[in-house]
Amino acid sequence: MGAQFVPLPSAQEVSSDGYAKEMSADQASAANALYAQQAAESDVVITTASIPGRRAPVLLDRSAIEAMRPGSVIIDMAAATGGNTELTVPGQVVTTDGGVTIVGHTDLAGMLPAQATQLYGRNIVNLLSLVTPDKDGTLALDLDDEVVRAIAVTHDGELLWPPPPIQVSAAPAASQPERTAADDAAAQEAARAAQARSRSRQWLGLAAATLVAAALVLVTPSAATSHYIVLMLSVILGFHVISNVTPALHTPLMSVTNAISGIILVGAISQVGHPHPLISAISLAAVVLATINIVGGFAVTHRMLAMFTKD
Repeated sequence: MGAQFVPLPSAQEVSSDGYAKEMSADQASAANALYAQQAAESDVVITTASIPGRRAPVLLDRSAIEAMRPGSVIIDMAAATGGNTELTVPGQVVTTDGGVTIVGHTDLAGMLPAQATQLYGRNIVNLLSLVTPDKDGTLALDLDDEVVRAIAVTHDGELLWPPPPIQVSAAPAASQPERTAADDAAAQEAARAAQARSRSRQWLGLAAATLVAAALVLVTPSAATSHYIVLMLSVILGFHVISNVTPALHTPLMSVTNAISGIILVGAISQVGHPHPLISAISLAAVVLATINIVGGFAVTHRMLAMFTKD
């Protein structure tokens, strides 16, 4: 259904038992700011943070909930231990003045008996398959198995409770096959071939551009040929100027290009009704392209500047 986990903005301590750990004040503040931003952009938010033996941490405060769109829904699965939002009422479904519904049921499994029974039954089947590997009803307990060890209380007169904490870790990365000298040589040869093809395409493109430019010069009135020199010099100068601009100045540079596109737009509009159909068609294309460049440029500039705007 398109649901996504929201990763925390900073590195967190790896849990050894699979349950949440209480964060520091700075980590909690950064996380809550991120949750508030994501909640304001979402229609449905599901919170699940629960710390064993402690009150559930508040992930969404009143201001974050008020910033959500009317009709949004929060499913607070930690309502039984206080809830992950400031406005959660354990055991009730409430609607805020801003139209946000907060579901605070404390026994979601009890409200879905058929689904809960299926899930529980599947777990029991998997457990019986694990402890009776020969499928003959005879228990064969493997205490090296984390699941079996975790549920074993006593064995052969020895007390095994409480079990050691379960170590939660990511799956190991798949091992990469060893590269040989022949593989490296083949990779280098493929890289050289790719570079050769790229150079060939560049030369073909340059030749095609030269032919097009020559054709334009031939069909252009002699009085206007001097403009091509200005255009060529502008292209060369613009390429060197833009390529040497530091990335930190790309946003103001985009604003400058928007201004240039505005000049092109005005000039193109003045030529749309030209008697010559080719000039009129080129002017119309210039109007469309310049408009797209201006609108897209301002949209990108706004998004880039928003990254540096404090709430």
